[in-house]
Amino acid sequence: MQKLDLAKIREYGNLDFLSKQLVEGFITGLHKSPFHGFSVEFAEHRLYNSGESTRHIDWKVFGKTDKLFVKRFEEETNLRCHLLVDVSSSMYYPIKNNGKLNFSVLAAGTLANMLQRQRDAVSLVTFSDKIETHTECKSTTTHIMKIYHELEKVLNRKHELQKTSVIETLHEIADKIHTRSLVVIFSDMFENMDDMERIFSAMQHLKHNKHEVLLFHVTDKKTELDFDFDERPYEFIDLESGEKVKIQPSQVKEKYISVLEDFHHELKIKCGQYKIDYIEVDIEQGFDQILSSFLAKRAKMR
Repeated sequence: MQKLDLAKIREYGNLDFLSKQLVEGFITGLHKSPFHGFSVEFAEHRLYNSGESTRHIDWKVFGKTDKLFVKRFEEETNLRCHLLVDVSSSMYYPIKNNGKLNFSVLAAGTLANMLQRQRDAVSLVTFSDKIETHTECKSTTTHIMKIYHELEKVLNRKHELQKTSVIETLHEIADKIHTRSLVVIFSDMFENMDDMERIFSAMQHLKHNKHEVLLFHVTDKKTELDFDFDERPYEFIDLESGEKVKIQPSQVKEKYISVLEDFHHELKIKCGQYKIDYIEVDIEQGFDQILSSFLAKRAKMR
């Protein structure tokens, strides 16, 4: 499992370097696993067939895994993928490490790296109450570096109160992309929890336009889902409105968990009904959960 201290992402180096390290570590893990069929879904390599030319064997991978893999060279673009990253205020939680935001930014960077390796085209969309960034959908190295630059700007900007508008963003994206694509969303989905029908109407807009949708529901499970806090007075702050309330966790824990469980259950059910891939992501569980889910989805689209 690949984990990083989310509070120290900036100290490790740029996103280009971090993303490459995460993807290469993940690929090496696949090659060492017994699930060779799954690992060769990765378009950069395939298993070496006895008797064929050794010219394109990846000796670097052989040195790490003691297995022969051949580099694949595909000129065409196989997939168009749009990465949507929620950058609203609630994504800065936990504040101590801007956890959900930092996690989502680096996860998007790793997918951009993987997509480029597979000769797939990728675009980046960042959004809060409106679309803030929307790049073109390309597969060139220069374009991927532009995406890293945009993601690094998100990491380095100051936290301001900004609400989420998943609904408007999805409708706008559905209107803008005209070629069948994979739309990958990173969001905590904290918009209007009582307005699920409008949220899924927006997702259905994407499905109606023949796009595939993969939703990574980003959470800090320990505190957001399990409400695991020490029993002492806390001041809880709504990161999108600034509203504050002083309470002891035990006063609201049972009701809070009940409401969140209902919300998550409905989200999963609705995604299943609309054939949207739903992955609940705990930011404490590392990045392999993102990469393996993405590869599984990509394999299904072939």
